[in-house]
Amino acid sequence: MVFYSLQPNRAPVKRLVNDVKITVVAMLKPGKVFDELAADTVTPECARYKMGGEYVSKGMAMPDEFCSWAWADIQRDVAHLAMGGDFPWIKEPGKMVSCCTDGLRPVVFKLERVEP
Repeated sequence: MVFYSLQPNRAPVKRLVNDVKITVVAMLKPGKVFDELAADTVTPECARYKMGGEYVSKGMAMPDEFCSWAWADIQRDVAHLAMGGDFPWIKEPGKMVSCCTDGLRPVVFKLERVEP
């Protein structure tokens, strides 16, 4: 996918939008918080994901089968990587760690830009 970056008083710049690979790297169990606050019908781990599960965002779109709540939490990091950005606090360029904000059973994702 290609998009054009527009800046005042400059010609449009053609940019490539990279795919971003999303991998489940941790499924946290908050223990005491879950025990105190979770309804009896809630499972202690997110049922949507499995450890090591992989998804690919193409054109900055939410992958099929991805949780829309988790996507709302990580999409800005995915977009940043897709448009070529990096995070200076992460060791390797083109990578990021992000998570959903489910306070009872958060899932941690590793994001990796897929270079053409």
